[in-house]
Amino acid sequence: MPISAIAAADRAFALLVRGPDPLQLDGRDVPGLPRRRLSLDTVRDLLVGGVDTGVSDAVWRILSAHARADGPAWVVGAVGVAVPGLTRIASRLAHGFAKQADDIGSEVVTGFLQALRGDDLSGPRVWLRLCWAAWRAGHGARRTETTLELPHDLPVGSRTPRFPYGHPDLVLARAVTAGVITAEQAELIGATRLGGTLVDHLAAELEVSAPTIRMRRRRAEQTLAAAIHRGDLAVRANRARPH
Repeated sequence: MPISAIAAADRAFALLVRGPDPLQLDGRDVPGLPRRRLSLDTVRDLLVGGVDTGVSDAVWRILSAHARADGPAWVVGAVGVAVPGLTRIASRLAHGFAKQADDIGSEVVTGFLQALRGDDLSGPRVWLRLCWAAWRAGHGARRTETTLELPHDLPVGSRTPRFPYGHPDLVLARAVTAGVITAEQAELIGATRLGGTLVDHLAAELEVSAPTIRMRRRRAEQTLAAAIHRGDLAVRANRARPH
């Protein structure tokens, strides 16, 4: 039986971090890590165990630079470091969509790698943004499953679908495209409402108070809710739909 993309990446990663010449990251390049060369499985353990956001951001920027410039081994290495997080994302997305589990896992990896190798990672919260890209890509595979298996009693006609037209992630993406909220506001809502990020942790990362984060989220959600109530997103979605 074929193994999933994430499991295959983890097996390849295990080979890369063994033997006399394992893939390593120099901890001296990242203040906050042990000041020695670290195998990537050790780096993964440190990240999973919890490090400051600045340390995490620095590690992922270094891994991204290697993945972009130093060949396939570093691509596999970066995915291997991300495996615990990617596994959680794929597992959550595959809940109730068992037939699409392999496709979801593959798309999660693809979305992660596209962001790792192509996105501007100079800003803060690199890991969160990489996870957000992986989530969006994985959810795309899940939408394909729901599109292919329409219910037999689906009504025909031009009735407007009920809000919010699918998964909340789609609403957030549409709202950003429509200019209703910013990408940062969508990321805040998605991370804390959908992604399991605690407000207190995010506040610590941004060096602001938790009440400030909650106030920002509340304002963004009120703006989004008002746009949905007015039908702004529905109008834009209908205009974008091919005839």
